[in-house]
Amino acid sequence: MTESQSGDAGVVRVDVALAPLQVPKASDVLAEELRELILRGDYPEGTALPPERELVTQTGMSRTTVREAMRILEVQGLVSVRTGRAGGAFARRPGRDSIANSVNLLIRGQQIRIPALLETREAIEPSCAQLAARYRTDADLARIEKAQEAMSAEEGTIAEFLRANIDWHVAVALASHNELLAGFMTALSDTIYTATDNHGFLDQEVRRATIHAHKVITSAIRDRDPDAALRRMSRHVHAYAASILEVEEREAVDVEEV
Repeated sequence: MTESQSGDAGVVRVDVALAPLQVPKASDVLAEELRELILRGDYPEGTALPPERELVTQTGMSRTTVREAMRILEVQGLVSVRTGRAGGAFARRPGRDSIANSVNLLIRGQQIRIPALLETREAIEPSCAQLAARYRTDADLARIEKAQEAMSAEEGTIAEFLRANIDWHVAVALASHNELLAGFMTALSDTIYTATDNHGFLDQEVRRATIHAHKVITSAIRDRDPDAALRRMSRHVHAYAASILEVEEREAVDVEEV
């Protein structure tokens, strides 16, 4: 900042440098306004937003701007666009799938390694089991037990066993009735089992140990015993993490020796 004397007596002018201004795009402004209306509940789930022509009239913005705003909301999962006579843009509320998709993108985009994923799971999943024992419904318990039965099927393939294993863990998370935890666990379960070598489950002893661990956790959830559910799930996920990290370390040593 500098001061300068002008030709007018007694008038001092101050020169201040202004930084470049970032002016938001009109479509971003409109998308933000509609986003708040949807999240606030002014447009309940499944209700139609005003037609494009009406939004143009109400906002004074161009059709192109309105369409771009709708595309932004559609990508964010806040509207679903239908075509045809009964078509239009309909409000959607973010749910567990939105959380899971966002977490998956973060994991893949940041290339988060398996040790960090396992640490996150050890921090989260015991709480899911504890809450499931406290809040589960009969329908929740039925979903958990169905996945448990699928894992125990002797004629099942390794792929079917792994799918049932994921289903069981997600079912426990859903039984917590905590959308954030359920969303995180859905993303973590799929990512961990996709990114790790699950050949250890080919061993019948490993599968039996996993099935037993799930049974005692399921029993605690059935009996509505939060402390037992927390303790047993902690033991289970810690043992799994230790076995995976042992394999990772062994494979890293083998690569260095080659």
